[in-house]
Amino acid sequence: MEYRQLGKSGLRVSAIGLGTNQFGGKVDQAGVNSIVDGALDLGINLIDTADTYTKGQSEETLGVALHGKWDRVVLATKVHGKTGEGPNDWGTSRYHIMNGLEASLRRLQTDHIDLYQMHRFDATTPMEETLRTLDDLVRAGKVRYVGASNYAAWQLAQANMLAELRGYAPFVSVQNHYHMLERDLEREMIPYCNAANVGILPFFPLAGGFLTGKYKRGEAAPAGSRGEQSPYVQKYMVDANYGKLEKLGAWSKARGHSMAELAHAWLLAQPQVSSVISGATRLEQVQSNAAAAGWQLTPDEYNEVNAVLNA
Repeated sequence: MEYRQLGKSGLRVSAIGLGTNQFGGKVDQAGVNSIVDGALDLGINLIDTADTYTKGQSEETLGVALHGKWDRVVLATKVHGKTGEGPNDWGTSRYHIMNGLEASLRRLQTDHIDLYQMHRFDATTPMEETLRTLDDLVRAGKVRYVGASNYAAWQLAQANMLAELRGYAPFVSVQNHYHMLERDLEREMIPYCNAANVGILPFFPLAGGFLTGKYKRGEAAPAGSRGEQSPYVQKYMVDANYGKLEKLGAWSKARGHSMAELAHAWLLAQPQVSSVISGATRLEQVQSNAAAAGWQLTPDEYNEVNAVLNA
């Protein structure tokens, strides 16, 4: 497994991370245990969750699966989403962050979070309040690093400028939607992260499974697949995307790799990408994702792939 620096921090994370948004829901405790153990054996050390995934069950199942293994893990979780019916049960206010952190620590059965991420930008809370709260948690030892998620480039830049002016802990990473068919990040976020040395953690690298190549032009989605019902996957099922997928699938196969491996390797060709957050509901998926870390695209190969994507 390749390890990369998380932005300008001293933290090293596996090039492939483990996403857990189905843990405690589609994946039961036995499945979580198997996936986590398998991921650790493959050298994956970044495990990403959130307090709202499966209504907190993702964190709870991870707390059980990671018992006695915390020294092998960089655990990332998030706060912002609605966790109750009260007016302060969402957002990134000091009130909600403090309550959210304590609840996550209980569910995870740990005394600290390695990477605490703001799940979304909260326009109703002063940015200084959010940053000061996070800095207090870092100084208290309950959080080691802080990150953002689903932020716009200007929001991340403004937050880190304020953190620098006040001497607060900065956001060392940003976790956003980015894959071969979703490239808005390349307009402003990637240039900013390159300049400021902020680590990028792309999520949904396979577009909900579309970039595995299992969906075929003119054929019904496989029984039980996400593409049967998911509007997110179905929006990619257009002729132009099928054409790109067919060309890139053949290109990958000619080089002894799968389309899914190419989707990960393409993201990892961006030097500012610290780790690709890949969700999994079965151990075989983790093994397939991990294999992509061993494929480093050459500059010429990267340009060939982009030529297909940009056509």
